Amino acid sequence: MDWLNYHHLLYFWMVAKEGSIVKACEKLHLSQPTISNQLKTLEQSLGQKLFQRTGRQLVLTDMGHRVFRYADEIFTIGQDLQHYLAGHQEGNLRQRLLIGITDSLPKWVSYRILEPLLSQQENLQFVCYEDDNLKGLLQRLATYELDFVIADAPMPPGSHFKAYNHLLGNCGISFFAVPEKAQAYRDNFPNSLDGTPMLLPSTNTALRGILEGWFQQKKIYPHIVGEFDDMALLNVFAQRGIGVFCVPTVSQKDVSQNLGVELIGATNDVKCSFYAISVERRIRQPIIQELVDHARHHLFKKQR
Repeated sequence: MDWLNYHHLLYFWMVAKEGSIVKACEKLHLSQPTISNQLKTLEQSLGQKLFQRTGRQLVLTDMGHRVFRYADEIFTIGQDLQHYLAGHQEGNLRQRLLIGITDSLPKWVSYRILEPLLSQQENLQFVCYEDDNLKGLLQRLATYELDFVIADAPMPPGSHFKAYNHLLGNCGISFFAVPEKAQAYRDNFPNSLDGTPMLLPSTNTALRGILEGWFQQKKIYPHIVGEFDDMALLNVFAQRGIGVFCVPTVSQKDVSQNLGVELIGATNDVKCSFYAISVERRIRQPIIQELVDHARHHLFKKQR
C-alpha cells in the first residue's frame, strides 16, 4: 500500500491557503527551495499538477482544488484533535460544511435557511462564502470547493456545470419604510409607490427582474434613488429613511424587528424563489437534505 507523505501535503495546503510560497515559508519557518522541492515531489507522487503559474502567481489546477479540499479536511480535523486532547473542547470531531451564497440573497433569508445548523454546532462547523456572481460559485462547486450553493435563482439552462437545482420554496414581496413615513405609503398601497423614492436591488438580481415586471403590471413608476448589489448596504440606507425598500416576505418579521422599519404592504402577485444547488441529483449528505426539508416543510410552507 502506498502511503501519502503528509508533510508534503501540509506544505501544499499552506501554500494554497496563503496564496504564495513566500507567505507559506513565513508560516512554516522553512526556506523557499525546501517548499518548492517538496511540492514537486508531491506532484510527482500523485502524478498530477496541483499548481500552474499565471504571471508571478501560483494558481490551483482543477486537481489542485480537489486535493486542497481533502487537505483542508485532514488538517482541520487534526487541529480539532489537538484541541480535544488539550482539553479545549469536548465531544466528537466536527464535520465541516462549505456553503456558497449569492450576494443578492437577503441576509435574513440566508440566516433562516441555515438556522437549523445552529442546533448541531457541537458536531458541525459551517463556512459561508459569498459571491456576486452565481457562475463563480458554480465553478467552485464543480471543483468540490463547496458542498452546495444557496441562490435566489436556479442554475441557468445550458450551463456547462454539472449540477442540479433543488427548489427550497417561494414567497411574496414586502415593502418597508421608516416609521415616520410608513403610514403615508401604507394608504392606497400599492398605488402609493408610484413616484415614491425607492432603493432597489441592482438590475442583475432575480428580485429586481420580478419587481420590474410587477411595476409594469401595476403601472407603478417609482423614483429610483439607489441601486445595490449588496443587500446589506441597501439596508443601511433604508434605515436612514432614504427611500422605500422591499424584501422577500419570508424575512418580513426579521426586517421589522432588526432594522426599526415598518411594513407598508405586501403582495403575493409575484413570488421570489430560492434554491439549493448541488452536484448531486439526489442529495446524499444528511445535513444538506435536512436543510432542504426544513425550508420546504417549515420555512416556506408558512408563506403559501
